[in-house]
Amino acid sequence: MDTELYVSTPAISTLALPVRHPFDWAEIAGFLAPRCIPGVEAVDGLVYRRTILVEGRHGTIELGPSDSRPVDGLAVRVRHPDPTVGVPISTRLMRQFDLMTDIDAIALQFGCDPLLAPLMAQRPGLRVPGAWDPFELAIRAILGQQVSVAAATTLAGRLAQAYGEPLRLDDGLPPPPGLTQVFPPPPALIAADPGVLRIPTKRAETIAAFARAVVATPALLAGGVPLAELVERLDALPGIGPWTAHYIAMRALREPDAFPSGDLGLRKAMATADGLPSFKEMDRRAEAWRPWRAYAALHLWMSLGGGTGG
Repeated sequence: MDTELYVSTPAISTLALPVRHPFDWAEIAGFLAPRCIPGVEAVDGLVYRRTILVEGRHGTIELGPSDSRPVDGLAVRVRHPDPTVGVPISTRLMRQFDLMTDIDAIALQFGCDPLLAPLMAQRPGLRVPGAWDPFELAIRAILGQQVSVAAATTLAGRLAQAYGEPLRLDDGLPPPPGLTQVFPPPPALIAADPGVLRIPTKRAETIAAFARAVVATPALLAGGVPLAELVERLDALPGIGPWTAHYIAMRALREPDAFPSGDLGLRKAMATADGLPSFKEMDRRAEAWRPWRAYAALHLWMSLGGGTGG
């Protein structure tokens, strides 16, 4: 299936993105809503919007159901001064929102699992939301270490406000509601100040070290290596443990078998009549879900209401 592109003005384009069924945009938007970085992205009902930096110039995207039935596809409104960016933007969005995954293959495997089968039946079209920018998602994951989703969202907004660039649109029109900042690139966070961000010094040092690592080795967030090797590389960085490494792999780099087993929300969702499992027991239990453990993790998080998990 091809992405359709309709250019309406030099600065505004409309994309029509196909999806592979089943597809539940409402659940995906619900997962993203509490995690949106204030000023950078927002969810309003079934519409997701965010700022972008493409070819060195600012812009925005807004996407939502293409008609009254969300599973039929997504309509994307792109505001950017370069009308040729529609195709690369559509490619990134197809990947970010996991539009072409073979959900039937996942359902076939999970359908025999006593824990996951009812969750899969409840949300058959759930996908693993990825990232527009892997670096942005990685920083969001670091800020989410050992704090609630709401707290991490507040911190990410503070960071974007302090180190990001104010959104500049060339078309003379007001920006979409809630969009004011472009997320800072790696060089801007090399000197992240814990006082400005109001975070522990160690957390600021982790952000700065991660930014330096990405500047020195851009391929760090390019993917293309086995999951175990990717996690090992990330885990070797200061302040990055297995949970953060797997979360980055899962959402920033679209690794379908990543599984942040140290997550307390997953532990709660995997509880049995005998109580909470140990983290080793969680790993053993999750072996049956390979190679789709990331999808298992998202179903488990959503079973708790979507308020846990990064």
